[in-house]
Amino acid sequence: MLSDLIPLSLDGLMLLMLATFVAGFVDAIAGGGGLIVVPALMLAGLTPAQALATNKVQAVFGVCSAVANYARLGLIEPRRQLLPVAVCFVFGLAGAGLVTIIPTEALRKLLPVVMIGLALFFLLRKGLDDTDRAARMRPLVFALTIAPLVALYDGLFGPGAGSFYVIGLVTLAGQGMLRATAGSKLLNAGSNLGSLAGFALVGEPQWALGLLLAVAAIAGATLGARTAARIGARLIRPLLVVTSSAMALKLLIDQL
Repeated sequence: MLSDLIPLSLDGLMLLMLATFVAGFVDAIAGGGGLIVVPALMLAGLTPAQALATNKVQAVFGVCSAVANYARLGLIEPRRQLLPVAVCFVFGLAGAGLVTIIPTEALRKLLPVVMIGLALFFLLRKGLDDTDRAARMRPLVFALTIAPLVALYDGLFGPGAGSFYVIGLVTLAGQGMLRATAGSKLLNAGSNLGSLAGFALVGEPQWALGLLLAVAAIAGATLGARTAARIGARLIRPLLVVTSSAMALKLLIDQL
């Protein structure tokens, strides 16, 4: 019986799927979908560990759907990015494996300040449009330095990882906002897959619920990627400001 696998009422499940659809849409553009799904899962009765692990199940499908749509639109070439994706997988796996070993309290206290800094960067930085610029870092160096650091953080903690990828791709790889957003989803797919593998070993994913929510995540991510490709930086930039600010507020509330 489905009720044995997913112990939620039909109304509760539909609300959770709606939240996941919205999260998939937002995540495909600016990241931060976990900010919506994880609290919703906890309100549905999952423990924090179960919520984090189950969120990774749906997030993997959502981000892979966004990657497929961005690739179809010619904004990324996944086959040419196998090395950075593989690096992100390994470090995302390592980060998830370290969750129970490394204390993250100091990181939790610092992160709201970092999120506010991200919001101010996207709000105030001039020239953040869809125009590509000269790269300050070679792709191989980026793949072996910046990408693994963000992927490790994604597996270990998670909030804002997509924004960190975007900042790296814009400021160091010279990409415009739209291409950086598409590229960040590809790297995010690697670290999400790695962290899901780690959570499958040390966490408690609710697989049936996660796979059902993946349907809503795919639909939201598909719409989000197509919307971002049509509007570009005029949508991506303000949404990054909003999601970074919302993450900062959520983290501050959790601390208080």
